[in-house]
Amino acid sequence: MNYQTFQPHPDLQALVNCYWTLEVPAEKDAQKQRIIPDGCIEMAFILGDDVKRYTSEGEFIIQPRAMVLGQTIEPFYIEPTGYVNTFAIRFYPYGFANFVTIPIKNLVNKETPIELLFGEKDGNALEKKIIEASDSRERIGIIERFLLDKMNEKSTIDSIVKSTIDALLLTNGSASIGAILKGDLSKRRQLERNFLKQIGVSPKQLGKVIRLQTALKMMLNKETENLTNIAYESEYFDQAHFIKDFKEFTGINPKKFLGNESMALSTLFYK
Repeated sequence: MNYQTFQPHPDLQALVNCYWTLEVPAEKDAQKQRIIPDGCIEMAFILGDDVKRYTSEGEFIIQPRAMVLGQTIEPFYIEPTGYVNTFAIRFYPYGFANFVTIPIKNLVNKETPIELLFGEKDGNALEKKIIEASDSRERIGIIERFLLDKMNEKSTIDSIVKSTIDALLLTNGSASIGAILKGDLSKRRQLERNFLKQIGVSPKQLGKVIRLQTALKMMLNKETENLTNIAYESEYFDQAHFIKDFKEFTGINPKKFLGNESMALSTLFYK
């Protein structure tokens, strides 16, 4: 696997986490790969062979070749049909809402073709330019011009949503929403509405994903193999809560995670 990341233009740094590319040679017996929620929304362009996304044990769809993957709150499997070559943009949780007018909650747990988000003319033109570009740097230039043109200058990130996300990131997802809002119930209702509009999931769900990321990184970097210590360092109430959340978002328990062939791609992204 050849996985690389690139930093965005300064004018987009508040909204775009990074650009990434992934190349994997075709394999005769390619393994399914389990994809774990990471709290981000991504725009992806499949430049190689088709990729399957399983909707059940034996059923799958072919992913659109130019798509936006919304927030995911449950794991899913993908499987390459041959050579993997992907270029993608990873947005911060609140970032992608600044480029579209539809509710972000409509994108949750699925892939949406970009022509449905930006119109057939603009979507197809962008896809064509990305495909015909000679390298990653040229593709980054194309997508940055597109995003800067699409950005509505009047739109601003909702201050309550952003401050909540900042607090969740600062505390690795452990901060309670009540504490962030200092018990103001009217703000909480407003926050819930705006989160669904701008992020696509609830603040509680996003906090759980961010906290799980902390635990996954500890496991993958082999900081400790003791699940109790991982739960404590990741601010879980106890080991049982850690295991419950882990299984909810990955589909397996922590002891089966490391060394699992279906986790190779997710492991690469999280390291």
